This record gives sequence, C-alpha cells and structure tokens, in this order.
Amino acid sequence: MLLSSHPPNSILKVLLRFRKRMTKKKPSLSVRNVIWFGSKLVITLSAILCIYSLLRIHSQSKLQLSGSSYLRGSRSLEDEPFVGPPKIAFLFLARRNLPLDFLWGSFFENADAGNFSIYVHSQPGFVFDESTTRSAFFYGRQLSSSVQVLWGESSMIEAERLLLEEALQDAANQRFVLVSDSCVPLYNFSYIYNYLMSSQKSFVDSFLDVKGGRYNPKMSPVIPKEKWRKGSQWITLVRKHAKVVVDDDVILPVFKKYCKRRPPIDLSKGMQNLKLQKQHNCIPDEHYVQTLLAMSNLEGELERRTVTYTLWNQSTTKMENKAWHPVTYGYANAGPQQINKIKDINHVYYESEYRTEWCKTNSTFVTCFLFARKFTRGAAMRLLSEGLVGNFDSPTLLDTPSDR
Repeated sequence: MLLSSHPPNSILKVLLRFRKRMTKKKPSLSVRNVIWFGSKLVITLSAILCIYSLLRIHSQSKLQLSGSSYLRGSRSLEDEPFVGPPKIAFLFLARRNLPLDFLWGSFFENADAGNFSIYVHSQPGFVFDESTTRSAFFYGRQLSSSVQVLWGESSMIEAERLLLEEALQDAANQRFVLVSDSCVPLYNFSYIYNYLMSSQKSFVDSFLDVKGGRYNPKMSPVIPKEKWRKGSQWITLVRKHAKVVVDDDVILPVFKKYCKRRPPIDLSKGMQNLKLQKQHNCIPDEHYVQTLLAMSNLEGELERRTVTYTLWNQSTTKMENKAWHPVTYGYANAGPQQINKIKDINHVYYESEYRTEWCKTNSTFVTCFLFARKFTRGAAMRLLSEGLVGNFDSPTLLDTPSDR
C-alpha cells in the first residue's frame, strides 16, 4: 500500500491550529516585555526628576537664606552703640599716588576734622608720607593690606571691599564715598556733608542691563537674570549697605568665576580671535554692588543714581574695542561754564527702563552731582584758582613731591 505524499486533512488542520497559536503567543510576549520595560523606565525617570526637583528646591532655599543673612547682618549694625557726630568716610581708589591731593587737601582744610575719615587703597607697598603727597591729610592713610588692581578684573571689587571693611571699623563712619584718583569735589565740604547726611538712602547708579552681552547664564540660579543690574562703580553707601557688601560670600565667588572682561584683539592669534570675541564681556565693578543689593531686596532703600559725574564720549578714534570712554577735563575745559553746567543737572534718564530719576535727598529736589571725574592736575589747579573748594597757593602746588 502506497502512502500519500500529502498528510490527511485532519493532520493539516491540527498543524495549522498549532502554528496559529505559536504566532499569536510571540507578539503577546513581546508586548508584555515592552510594557514591563517601559514601566520600569517611566518609574526610574520619575524618581530621577523628583530627586532633581528636591535638590533644586534645596539650592534655592539655601540661596534665599544666604540672601536674608545679608539683611540680618546689616540690621544688627543699627544697634551698634554710637555717640558723637557722624562722619563721611572718603575711600580713595588710587593706582599709585594721588595726583589731585593738593585740591583735596584744600577741601579738607575747610572741614571739621571730626566729620570725615580718609582711607586710600594704593598698590601694595606704597606709603603716603611727606615725600609722596603734598597734603598731610593723606599721611599714613593707605591700607595695610591691598591688592594689585587691574581694570576690568575682580581685583577692583576686592579693593573696594577692603576699603569698606577698614572704614567700618570706625563706628562713627556713617556714609562711605568711593572716590577715584582723578575725582574732584564740586562743592565745599559743608554742602556735601549736609547733602549726604540728610538722606537715609545710599546713592547707587543701578539699572537693568537689557543688552544681555554681559550676563552669563552660568551665573544662574545663584544670580537670576532678572536681578542682574548695571551702573557706575562710584557709589555712596549708608553703613547698613556697606556691611552687606563686606559680608557677601555668595555673590562675589560667582562674579570671580563668570564675570570676566573679554580679552582685547591680539593679531598674533589670528582666527582664534573670533572665538575669543564671542565670550561674555563682563566688567565686574559695573555690576557687582548693584546686583548684590538687588539680590538682597534693598533697591527700595536706594537713590538709584550716582553723585559722581562722568561725561562719556563714544569716539572710536583712540579705542581698541570701540567702547564708551570718559572725557578727560584739562585746564582749558574746566572753567566756570563747564562746571556750572554739571552743577545745573537735576535729573538722569535711564533708557533701558524708560525711567527719569529726578535728583533728590530727603524728599527735597537737589542738584544731581557732588563730585566729577576725570580731571587732570591742570584742571584741578584751575578749580582752586577760581575759589571752588578753597584757597589757591601756587608755589606750594608746584612743589611736587617725589613719586617713589
């Protein structure tokens, strides 16, 4: 009997049913595996996100606590025992000597010695004595510890903090005026003293920096962009705010790391300059105090303007980086007309905020500026000769001490 080469129908049906079951089971196993692995992945990602969120909340809470510590530390100063007349601490930030010391000497001669203090930050090792300054008011007034200051670097902030820290040691110092070595007073001591003492606010030029080229996103979350401020470094602080600056150990490290001046173009580096010029061009001293006080929620305690006048000129003929630079006043352009023009200014307009800051102290409208820069020795001599801040003694002024 010959066997058929094809299996009977019953066997075929069984084989087909078996094959159908097997093909159905494979995808069902695969789907279950996908669902299982998917579930594990979702759970893992959720756990990671939760941990990240907790760490972020903790970091922000820590920042808020550090910010509030500024306020706690500064409020404690209000309870310091202090008896006697309050003083203005004049904080001179000098490259080396003080070229206009003769003018400031005349200015201080007309003041009560109990109403002011003098502190000078100069290059390390420089001493103010009879051989390096024309005015005895500056003898020995240099800080015992100082740093080498470079323009556009964090060392400028460190020098300012050293001046404030030293001046805070005297409880009588209630106002702190940062002064450059090319700065001149526009009024006599009595007027400036009454002007500053009549206000309980600091004078800090502070506005929104909308251009965005200086803020480095890596500063976040310690310094959020909405708290980033810009302004003149020439500040006048009340004691409370001076203490906030000196006590800061949160904002300054971030500035040192991320707020750096863009290096100038170096032709020897060729195409590498393109990469270097894409860096954030951040000038620390134009942002630090302003941002710190904004972070400390103290802007409501400020007159958001400076009392030191600077005339800015955007000329590209003598500049490397096509930036704004201050105009220098010499003998020819430091006459009564120019000085009175500065004295007549009674408001400042901040374009980035569409804000007009009308100058006032203790709710009384006043002239905006008490000081001005940048003045040469010749310009300072003309101011004295025309009786702006004191008597003019030509032979004494021309007797220049050595600059050792």
